[in-house]
Amino acid sequence: MKLTVVGCSGSFPSAESACSSYLVEADGFRLLLDMGNGALGELQRHCGLYDLDAIFLSHLHADHCIDMCAYFVARYYRHDGGRCAPLPVYGPEGTEHRLTTAYGDTPSASSMSEVFDFHTVKPSTFEIGPFTVHTERVAHPVEAYAIRVEHDGRSLVYSGDTGVSPALDELARDADLFLCEAAFTHGKESIPDLHLNGREAGEIAARAQARRLVLTHIPPWTDPQINLADARAVYDGPVELAAPGTTYEL
Repeated sequence: MKLTVVGCSGSFPSAESACSSYLVEADGFRLLLDMGNGALGELQRHCGLYDLDAIFLSHLHADHCIDMCAYFVARYYRHDGGRCAPLPVYGPEGTEHRLTTAYGDTPSASSMSEVFDFHTVKPSTFEIGPFTVHTERVAHPVEAYAIRVEHDGRSLVYSGDTGVSPALDELARDADLFLCEAAFTHGKESIPDLHLNGREAGEIAARAQARRLVLTHIPPWTDPQINLADARAVYDGPVELAAPGTTYEL
């Protein structure tokens, strides 16, 4: 299993990175986790525009899904080779309506579903291509999910956006790589059920005995080195900051 960081900025794109988007590959299958602002352009550095096999949207805030509107254009209006077949898209209830509303001027109310095959995510275990995935509801102002992706005995856990959540502790148990948001700074922001800080991400990784921690979704106004130091203070395993273009072999 291969993970590529397409974008990792939180809230809005930075000068260095698009917003959240992560490409997971195995056995020739390409699963994209989130498609936030700027991600579609960056994705084309790592994958052909029409080579994705499925998309998972952790939640429907713009910095995790808004480039789906641009991707709709690429798939719906493609002339060379004809319109794309519907691509499986897994997201919270109301994903199709949300994207149609965000686009604002689709040819019809059902146009999104002509190129995207929408599946509603709930806490469950199911298959996406060669992957076994487990999803759990996490603590965020809107319906949001963390996901565990397993293949050939290896595991990747992506937190999506969340505050402290017992469900995330369990989902990340013994994960080979824990890709965890750390949008807040310890001692600065403290808003329950919204985001984690670096220390909290490290504490979850420690409790879950995850084998590797990668901090992501750090907004441009936050000093990532503080969050990195805070995570290292409470977690003994390897920890680093996500960076666009970085790949991990699991």
